[in-house]
Amino acid sequence: MNLGVLTASVSNKAGGVFGVMVGQNKALHRFFNISIEVFGLQDELTQQDLTSWDPLHVTACAVQGPTSFGYSPRLVAALQDAKLDLVHDHGLWMYPSIACSTWARLIRKPYLVTTHGMLDPWALRNSGWKKWVASLLFEAAHLRGAACIHAVSHSEAHSIRAYGLTNPICVIPNGIDLAPQIMATPAAAHEERMSLLYLGRLHPKKNLLNLLRAWHQLKNQGELRTGEWSLTIAGWSQGGYQEELQQFCAKSGIDESVHFVGPLFGLDKDSVYRNADAFILPSLSEGLPVAVLEAWSYNLPVLITPECNMPEGFDAEAAIRIGTESETIAAGISRLFAMTDSERQSMGARGRQLVERRFSWDKIARDMYSVYQWMLGDSVKPDCVLTK
Repeated sequence: MNLGVLTASVSNKAGGVFGVMVGQNKALHRFFNISIEVFGLQDELTQQDLTSWDPLHVTACAVQGPTSFGYSPRLVAALQDAKLDLVHDHGLWMYPSIACSTWARLIRKPYLVTTHGMLDPWALRNSGWKKWVASLLFEAAHLRGAACIHAVSHSEAHSIRAYGLTNPICVIPNGIDLAPQIMATPAAAHEERMSLLYLGRLHPKKNLLNLLRAWHQLKNQGELRTGEWSLTIAGWSQGGYQEELQQFCAKSGIDESVHFVGPLFGLDKDSVYRNADAFILPSLSEGLPVAVLEAWSYNLPVLITPECNMPEGFDAEAAIRIGTESETIAAGISRLFAMTDSERQSMGARGRQLVERRFSWDKIARDMYSVYQWMLGDSVKPDCVLTK
């Protein structure tokens, strides 16, 4: 099997999707020894992140014109020259969608599309008119032409159906490489304040302004006592959102306890997880957030909204449920503050067990490989594929 992986970015600029693509495809190569070639667009982080794909081969094509669209005249030819059996396309709304459809029409081979939450209601409303135009011009045809669409949860599968698509849908979650097991730090060993961590894009979808409003509310109520807890916000800013957040912190007087540390990768990312005491994602819309899986793998209790599409976290008592409004976020953080160190550590341990049981790469790679075989006519339809 010769598999082509197509994406707008082959670097950490893709956010959590980057880790998913790298982990999934390296696992497929490791377990099934299939030939995998990765195709994407060049960006400012491409060169420094290429080694993350080893031993897979990566072709990063130059972009002409606006980077938001990602037109690359070389991309279709690169896909054709690779003699692929099928393509797995990650993402929507950019030129790679056109390249994928064009390749399939010319070569007459199947492709699978992972939407990464981009058809969820909030995501569709965001820059909605641009997506409506893109849908008319190319995206609707790209989606309808897919032999299968990949959803990371049943909630996302429902959004795909609500968009009007009748293609088969495979439901396979995201996965992660587990962090090495670490011993919990006794409360007495804390020399500094406790840390609540957010890690991800700084984008309005992540609802960070309401998180800061909740933090301010807790300070006014006297629950955020000086020296006890801090909020660390790690990630890269999009559209000037960090400046808006920092201005709010300064005006509301919480800047002393809120720290913006920028994007973190590798050992720096590992360090911020290890130094955190809990993780929060107050998002308005997600497919299946990798950062939450990462936090659990570091034995951290998490606070998440239902919109994160991880009900198993609530079922396993590995997560505190919060809403998207500042009042409900504050209530969830207040509950976290009231827990003992032992209670927080137990919640984090349940999260780690959940990741080990449901989100390891060996199971995910097996399911994805079975979908590829079915798409190529080499096996029967897997149980993870829905046709209704």
